[in-house]
Amino acid sequence: MATELLFRSDAYAKVAGATVLAVGDKGVELDRTLFYPLGGGQPGDTGTLVRANGERLQVVDTRKGDALESIVHVLSPGSAQPDIGEALTLELDWARRYALMRLHTALHLLSCVVPAPVSGGNIAPGKARLDFDIDMTLLDAAKIEREANALIAKAVNTKTIWISDAELEAQPELVKTMSVQPPRGAGRVRLLEIPGIDLQPCGGTHVLNIAEIKAIRVVKIRSEGKRNKRVEIVLLD
Repeated sequence: MATELLFRSDAYAKVAGATVLAVGDKGVELDRTLFYPLGGGQPGDTGTLVRANGERLQVVDTRKGDALESIVHVLSPGSAQPDIGEALTLELDWARRYALMRLHTALHLLSCVVPAPVSGGNIAPGKARLDFDIDMTLLDAAKIEREANALIAKAVNTKTIWISDAELEAQPELVKTMSVQPPRGAGRVRLLEIPGIDLQPCGGTHVLNIAEIKAIRVVKIRSEGKRNKRVEIVLLD
C-alpha cells in the first residue's frame, strides 16, 4: 500500500496526522508519513506515534515496505500495536532529522570539492562520510574543509527537480555514485539542485539553504581499499 511521503514536499514538517493502513511483524504502515525510510546512506527516522488516548508508541526505525512507496514504521520491542483504521499523531525526532539533513546536504558539497567518482557513503546523526575512487595523495583535509566551507558561505537555496527515467538515461553524468544507482521504474527521478554548485539524483532530505550547514570539519581520511578512500566529516555548531 502506497504511503503519502510528506517529507518530499516539506522536509521541515515535524507533526502530522495519519491513519493506520496495516500492522504486521515488520511494523506499522500509515496512509501518510513524516518519517524518511532508510535509503541512500541516510538512516531511517525515529520519533513517536501518539494515540488518541495519549499513549505514545516509539518509532525506533523506518524502512521501505515491499510495495512501491510503502513505508514501515518499526516500533520499539514489546510496544503495543495500533489498530487498522486508527488515527494517530506523528511526532518526528526533529533534532536527529535536522542533523541528518545538514550532513546529507554537506555530502553533496563534499562530492563537488573532491573531483572523483563516489564509491560509497553513509550518514549518522553525528558524522557522515563519502568514499572516493581517487589516489590517496590527492586528498588534503585542510583543502577539502576550506573549499567546502567556502561553498557553504555562499548561502545558496537548494531546489528539488523531477525528471523522467528517459531524461536521466540521456544524462548519465548526473549520477556521481558508483555503488548506489537512483531508483528507476516509477517514471520519474528526483534531483537535488544546488544552483551553480551541484545537481544529482537524490531522494534524501536536505536543508533549504546550504548556510544551515554552518561549517564542516574533516575528522578522518583513510584508505578502505583500492577504490575506496574515505573522507569523514562532522558539523561545527
